[in-house]
Amino acid sequence: MTDTQDTPVQSLAVNGQFIKDLSFEVPHAPAIFAELRQAPEIPIGIDIQASRLGEETYEVVLAINVEAKAGDKTAFILELSYAGVFTLRGLPQDHVQPVLLIECPRLLFPFARNVIADLTRDGGFPPLMMQPIDFVALYRQRMEKEAGGQATA
Repeated sequence: MTDTQDTPVQSLAVNGQFIKDLSFEVPHAPAIFAELRQAPEIPIGIDIQASRLGEETYEVVLAINVEAKAGDKTAFILELSYAGVFTLRGLPQDHVQPVLLIECPRLLFPFARNVIADLTRDGGFPPLMMQPIDFVALYRQRMEKEAGGQATA
């Protein structure tokens, strides 16, 4: 029988979240609004960074970059770094990285999505409603890329 007092409780706490960096540009305004005949192409880039702030405290930054194109012109450029400060307690060391790169961005995403929708609407475009992101797939891609880089190093 194990003593439950010796087993650390596993927890993830969100200490705070904030816009770390935000940029929105409409380089061809106001002409672009008259020229838009159809929805622009909107490729979305996602990056996630995590850094240790203390023994159990981490900052996770969800970076979202969008450059909407209408033909050969840029309709708008949006760059958002949305961050959160998280405390992880009682996690095995091999679980820390997946939690930071999967679960923490999953918690941040709805808030970042809302900022982007409001910003594009306030910028004169229909609100950009991003679809949910598969953070597990992004994590796997990252691990495969890192493993491939280590194999060639």
